[in-house]
Amino acid sequence: MHDGFPERETIERFYAGRSAVRSGVPYMNHVVEGLRVLDWIDASRDAKRAFCLHPLVQADDDLRQRCTPGDPFPIDSLTLSSRVLALAMEYRSVANGYLSAHGPRTPDQIRLSPLPEVNAMLVADKVQNYKDFLAHHEAHPRAADLDAYFRAWLERLGVTLETFEAYRSRLS
Repeated sequence: MHDGFPERETIERFYAGRSAVRSGVPYMNHVVEGLRVLDWIDASRDAKRAFCLHPLVQADDDLRQRCTPGDPFPIDSLTLSSRVLALAMEYRSVANGYLSAHGPRTPDQIRLSPLPEVNAMLVADKVQNYKDFLAHHEAHPRAADLDAYFRAWLERLGVTLETFEAYRSRLS
């Protein structure tokens, strides 16, 4: 379905069998399940390609590394449109504008993108991450804060808890 995306091939090589320490879930699972959510909400092909790319550029250290000569996954080696890169960078900007470490916010305090495709990527990201949080991290020391964080994002993105549960069920 998304096998022809150069960004998917790159992220598969980047993750190369790596898994999360706490849950043991392969990192690639985030991308695969996020792409499923993007399919369900009829996101564009460019949004799906940018979603594949987002883990490579989301954190400041990752972005710095991708723009460093000699990096094995440099941005300029990918065959992608400037639009896909723009979507990934806008996603980075909006997603990093409210991280769980920033403390609680009300949904109306969360900035969304003026680009619907980026907001679709955020839906996929938050649905998938919240699903994994509920499955693997409910005993986390910051569980209450993280739960409120995900709920605020979902509300801001217009995803009801009923809709989230439907997506969660389909992903499980």
